[in-house]
Amino acid sequence: MYRGCARRAHAGHFGRFGAGMGHGAGLGGRGFFGGRKLGSDELQLVILALLEERPRHGYEIIKALEETSRGFYAPSPGMVYPALTYLDEVGYATVEAEGSKKLYRISDAGLANLNENRAFVDAVLAQLAHVGSKMDRVRQAFAGDEPGDIAHAAVDAARHELRAALIAKLNASPSAEELQRISEVLKRATEELRRKR
Repeated sequence: MYRGCARRAHAGHFGRFGAGMGHGAGLGGRGFFGGRKLGSDELQLVILALLEERPRHGYEIIKALEETSRGFYAPSPGMVYPALTYLDEVGYATVEAEGSKKLYRISDAGLANLNENRAFVDAVLAQLAHVGSKMDRVRQAFAGDEPGDIAHAAVDAARHELRAALIAKLNASPSAEELQRISEVLKRATEELRRKR
């Protein structure tokens, strides 16, 4: 159960999921967090997990999340830096100046809070990695990066032709009827590919 990051200080800021992950935080259901990316609550806990690994600057946190998700999720500085400021204010992180940069470390209180929410944070990070892995496979499918026989020249050429045709159709602002026709064509092609010979 996600117990909330700030029950003892600033109660409620992290308490949105106090009843458990099933009411909006969602790691199941419709894909990545029920069709959305990380909220500020989840992001602050994930930042604590990254700071537990080692002290980091704000841009290093952005980069770490981008790498974990294989480019799927890179929070904006407008999300990360306010989260770091909040963690410092409530005593879950400490900050020291390094020239024009700030280096953040997890505090004992932050570590205690992270441990209370460990299962939730681990699930968030696992989901980020899972989505990133799926995105890699999608990119490979369209870039022709598959190893061995799968990237056979004829298959590769046909895939690129399909991609080009699909992009051209979608860029032409198709009608609802045309979109339905495109969907049916793709479904038929998928069914044919899955059919055992």
